Amino acid sequence: MNWDAETIGPWARELDGADVAIGLAGRSVNCRYTPENRRAIMDSRVLSTRVLGRAIALAPRPPSVWLQASTATIYAHRFDAPNDEYTGVIGGAETGVPAAWTFSIDVARAWEAAVDAAAVPCRTVKMRAAVVMSPDRGGPFDILGSLVRKGLGGAAAGGRQWVSWVHHEDMVRAIDFLIQRHDLSGPINIASPNPLPNAEFMKTLRRAFHAPIGLPAARWMLSIGAAFMGTETELVLKSRRVVPARLLDAGFRFAWPDWEAAAVDLVKRYS
Repeated sequence: MNWDAETIGPWARELDGADVAIGLAGRSVNCRYTPENRRAIMDSRVLSTRVLGRAIALAPRPPSVWLQASTATIYAHRFDAPNDEYTGVIGGAETGVPAAWTFSIDVARAWEAAVDAAAVPCRTVKMRAAVVMSPDRGGPFDILGSLVRKGLGGAAAGGRQWVSWVHHEDMVRAIDFLIQRHDLSGPINIASPNPLPNAEFMKTLRRAFHAPIGLPAARWMLSIGAAFMGTETELVLKSRRVVPARLLDAGFRFAWPDWEAAAVDLVKRYS
């Protein structure tokens, strides 16, 4: 089905009688934040979410649950404490960070606001996902793996910033868990319970790849590298310390809670 992500088209009919609706649309953020790309990133998330919400509301027999993708990037850049769903700090008011970082927060807020504004007769879940690590080509793990194999996988700008991640199998398992648990709604963090600083994260990844060296990169080097690769340094420099309190409280158990074992598994599938 061709879809412009802006008009309902046949979606209300397609969703009629469905058990679950899952919204995952969104342009990749692995790009330069030019005005054109900013519009595409925002619109691909917000407009598609609005349309999906309207389609669910119009369906004669709507799904019992709507799982909508969101992002753990909604939380503030911080080092002092992890962000969970109960006490986590929403970003946008941090001091000492580039003004450009507020764009990601604006996108996350607008994305979730589109869910909140939808008048749907079903349970809704906003999945605040961390970086999903999978062996697929072109994804985050592929990009990091390429750097490591070239000897460039050292700490970034000192490596103090936290990295939150989730193994792709746990992402799928968490979605299935959320479908089954009718008592869970609202924002849910989908991230490994064990985030770790960038320096440790990359060191562990180098071990998994059996890479003998990993040259560190200063902030100015990252700026040049990001421009060359057509991406933004925020993806590396923002401290994302996110933990899945509500999933753990509900009894979900991660198959891959620790980065060391997850990295080894991903390298095997990637090679």
